[in-house]
Amino acid sequence: MENEKLTSPGYEIPGELKNVVEITTLDRIYNWGRRSSVWPLMFGLACCAIEMIAAQAARYDMARFGMEVMRPTPRQADMMLVSGTVTKKMVPLIVRLYNQMPEPKYVVAMGACASGGGPFKEGYNVVAGIDKFLPVDVYIPGCPPTPQALIAGMIKLQEKIDKQSLSKVRWYDKKKEDSVYVPVPVLGPDLMDPRRFAEIKAAAAAKEG
Repeated sequence: MENEKLTSPGYEIPGELKNVVEITTLDRIYNWGRRSSVWPLMFGLACCAIEMIAAQAARYDMARFGMEVMRPTPRQADMMLVSGTVTKKMVPLIVRLYNQMPEPKYVVAMGACASGGGPFKEGYNVVAGIDKFLPVDVYIPGCPPTPQALIAGMIKLQEKIDKQSLSKVRWYDKKKEDSVYVPVPVLGPDLMDPRRFAEIKAAAAAKEG
């Protein structure tokens, strides 16, 4: 694959200097290092997790892509792989884990349930897609997706990383506030966004009045 090489496309190196000299850019070095060492957060929610586990076994060997180091803590992970049905009870925990992950970080929705609710869409206890709460970078269709589909989704994530630039990425801006912090939803009669508490209270007061 062209993107597996450190040399930037468009720069030709003589044959006698290959594997000795590389001509590249700072963005290419930065992205090449990150794309080749994605560390997923190790947790599963439903049947998609079985396919995720299978993709890590010897038959498919995701280690070829530098993605085999699944970390048990969000402090050491840079990619959240949401594999399975997202219930309303689980959303606050998932959002809290996401907020604990350091930048740069990515979210991959694996399967129909994580992408849009799947067969449980509009159910009383299931969220119609994790993208209602977290910014999703890659969607992997299927119910459940095969290990091959998961690997294809991971390659799409690598392609997205390849296109990023140090001058434009959000984690190097000089803003003091966290641009990707997501307020943890509160589970009551339904999921409530803390940013809408004032709106909810006003609507309740108007209904009572």
